[in-house]
Amino acid sequence: MKIVCLDLEGVLVPEIWIAISEAAGIAGLRVTTREEPDYDKLMKMRLELLKKNNLKLPDLQKITGTIELLPGALEFTKKLREQTQLVILSDTYEEFAKPLMEKLGWPTLFCNSFETDKDGVITAYKLRQKHGKKKAVEAFQSMGLKVFAAGDSYNDLEMVQSADSCCLFRAPEKIRVSFPKIPAAESYDGLLGKIESFLKYSLSGFSST
Repeated sequence: MKIVCLDLEGVLVPEIWIAISEAAGIAGLRVTTREEPDYDKLMKMRLELLKKNNLKLPDLQKITGTIELLPGALEFTKKLREQTQLVILSDTYEEFAKPLMEKLGWPTLFCNSFETDKDGVITAYKLRQKHGKKKAVEAFQSMGLKVFAAGDSYNDLEMVQSADSCCLFRAPEKIRVSFPKIPAAESYDGLLGKIESFLKYSLSGFSST
């Protein structure tokens, strides 16, 4: 049996923290895992900026509830789920994700969560587990599944490199140049084509299809 694991932000939906940055007028929140590979450093910076600007979780949820899918994302996932199982592996937070999952037709999502105080102030972030995307892929493989994985950011590299077949999707040039052996796609049709080749043929290791 084969399964597809996709990142969420930058692949199916816009970058959530950029949407928050634009809505709240906080430039520092525009930095994402496409630019900063150290996730702990990135999240500490984000939480400090939220605290400094008195932004609480309900304020963020009002913003994230207005985010729309990337053009073509819903049609792509529908075609994909007609052919195989889809799991979204994301470093987003369950407190943000519900309206986005509804728009995508409720695919399976593994992500992280926030800790808040009684006033809704985010006090900490809680990872589902360290190296969660990679370990999810390895767990699927331990059950006898072949995994195709795709993402766009530094925090997706462990996931795609652990998969049986993989693809970077609309990744920044510096990531594509740094990892030239990983196939890349710029459109949903291109990504779907690589997935369909994976589903058709028995593959192991990196695939250039």
